[in-house]
Amino acid sequence: MAEIVNVAVDAMGGDNAPGEVVKGAAEAVNADKRVKVFLVGREPVIKEELKKYNYDVERLEVIHADEVIETGEPPVMAIRKKKESSLVKCMYLVKDGSCDALVSAGSTGAVLVGGQIIVGRIKGVERPPLAPVVPNINGVSLLLDCGANVDARPSQLLQFAKMGSVYMESVIGVKNPRVGLVNIGVEEEKGNALTKETYPLLHNCPEINFVGNIEARDVPMGAADVLVCEAFVGNVILKMMEGVSDALIRKIKAGMMSSFKSRIGALLVKPALKQTLKDFSTEEYGGAPLLGLNGLVVKTHGSSKSVEIKNSILQCIAFKEQKINQKIKEQVVLED
Repeated sequence: MAEIVNVAVDAMGGDNAPGEVVKGAAEAVNADKRVKVFLVGREPVIKEELKKYNYDVERLEVIHADEVIETGEPPVMAIRKKKESSLVKCMYLVKDGSCDALVSAGSTGAVLVGGQIIVGRIKGVERPPLAPVVPNINGVSLLLDCGANVDARPSQLLQFAKMGSVYMESVIGVKNPRVGLVNIGVEEEKGNALTKETYPLLHNCPEINFVGNIEARDVPMGAADVLVCEAFVGNVILKMMEGVSDALIRKIKAGMMSSFKSRIGALLVKPALKQTLKDFSTEEYGGAPLLGLNGLVVKTHGSSKSVEIKNSILQCIAFKEQKINQKIKEQVVLED
């Protein structure tokens, strides 16, 4: 029998909490018997939402938390002062080993601060990167960092590359993943001081499959499996991809409804188009793990609906089963 993976879920975090978060938790429990969810937040509200769904009551528990960390609050102050908040209680469940992972759609800043202050970094990891999976024409790539370290150093980007390679191979199943350094040109001498100093570190690292510099336009074409950059660049890439994706979907839908002939054509291509759009939807790939911590912390979009919450919870299963933290200690930290 498979070992149960315990996941703490911040039921009060995000724009659509607690409704979509509770729904996603119930869907995750129903989707996989290997997971148990602890919904943390205001108990009366959560239990009222749970009445709408059928689920295995043995694998879904509610833990009461009075306080909520709001998006606009200063992260450090919120983590330190709101000890009874749903997010902080989730963090301590991971820290004390009661849960293997936590999922939150709440304040990104608070998740990043809490992850480092409460859950803590693996000894030897300089900075934990936020690493979402982004779709490309061939499948997916791992983008790190996308929001945790705006002013990263070359040695930290090297660790990002190693951690990203471990995650892609063990969780996503990509053998010998290609590592690309996001830059403004493919030539080795291109870029700013950070990329110029990082390039030789990646090039001379035998533990990764470095394929050189890649430009932003090559990201959706699947030029690399692991995309390495500091958080400013990564966040711009992520938000641009999401914006372009939404804009294209709207234009395609408008074009298909523009005339009688286009409506007929839309009916014919609808099944194939629906699958294609699903492949490029970030909701299908769950949240972004904060790699390099003593436990798994997953940050989902603030606007997450139930499908993204569900998939974020389910991705925690592979993280534990593949012993990602142990591999990071062995393949990343001990080699540095």
